[in-house]
Amino acid sequence: MRVLAIDTALDACSVAVLDTQRAAITASETREMTRGHAEALMPMIARVMDHAKIEFIELDRIAVTVGPGSFTGLRVGIAAARGIALAAGKPAVGLTTLSGFAAPHIADDDTKPVTAVIDARHEHVYVQVFAPGGRTIIAPRLAPLREAVRAASGRTARIVGSAAELVASAWPSDEPMPVLVDQRSAPDIGWIARLGAAADEHGPPKPLYLRAPDAQPQDAARLPRR
Repeated sequence: MRVLAIDTALDACSVAVLDTQRAAITASETREMTRGHAEALMPMIARVMDHAKIEFIELDRIAVTVGPGSFTGLRVGIAAARGIALAAGKPAVGLTTLSGFAAPHIADDDTKPVTAVIDARHEHVYVQVFAPGGRTIIAPRLAPLREAVRAASGRTARIVGSAAELVASAWPSDEPMPVLVDQRSAPDIGWIARLGAAADEHGPPKPLYLRAPDAQPQDAARLPRR
């Protein structure tokens, strides 16, 4: 299977091509950025596809992160994935950014739980908890920091994601410290590709919004009706 993976959900713009028959990422590119994904993504896809020496019609699947993440970034990546899938006549699958953070640690050792967390600001995080074996026991949700700490606590706690250090800093003094704290601003695009290859198809990917946008309409800016 040949998978084109796209991630623009957080603080990076990333693209990769996975060839499962060769068990290899044949091409990839990642640029750290907090904005500008819309301008960077399509040229990056073109470069990665050219480096992988593959045409869009030769792909078997397009994988894209659907959130949690930046509202604007999510729309950029999902729109690109759906457009390419439609043009190439191939399926597109959506994956959570939290599963992308957790995947390499589950693959490395699936006997310990993993808690993936993303900073949602204002003392809140997006959290997903994986039991040993990789099964989700707490689905992606927005939670207060203290609640996320309780969900992650345990003798073999592993915390990953952009809020990993934030959660670790709030760790109770009477609890064993986490065995792993892996702070990352965005998931590894290679693991997004691998998850995409293994994912079930559930229709076109859609944004996973777990909170309302911070920007709200301003009544004062509205013109009065006549």
